[in-house]
Amino acid sequence: MTRWLDDDEQRTWRNYLAVTQLVQEALDRQLQREAGMPHTYYMILVALSEAPGRSMRMHELARRAQSSQSRLSHAIARLEERGWVCRNPCAADRRGNIAELTDAGFAALAAAAPGHVEEVRRSLFDALTPEQVTQLDEICAAVRKTLES
Repeated sequence: MTRWLDDDEQRTWRNYLAVTQLVQEALDRQLQREAGMPHTYYMILVALSEAPGRSMRMHELARRAQSSQSRLSHAIARLEERGWVCRNPCAADRRGNIAELTDAGFAALAAAAPGHVEEVRRSLFDALTPEQVTQLDEICAAVRKTLES
């Protein structure tokens, strides 16, 4: 038997879809306009900047970026063209590759970060009270835990 959404759930679901799409579009527009990069590239640079040695195996980076291997490989190729990332063979496993954030890539990320965080605030957090931020965190953590287990 299908468990249809009731009116409250349907309204919440549609608001969730609209908000996630609108926030993603706002972040992408801001980064394209101010930093010349899509949000996906920004998230790759962030993941690399937070990794030990500013490098990470490609399959792990794909997982962290919630991307397929082929999409990530395409993005890394574009980031290599810009001089922001370099790709090296994995010494321990010749079949694997490691993506490494270059100094130029780190500088591009550092330059993009202030505008990005301001857009995150404008698009999401400025509309919420501190209590709502806590509730949103708890809700997202619960959903994430379900989906990642």
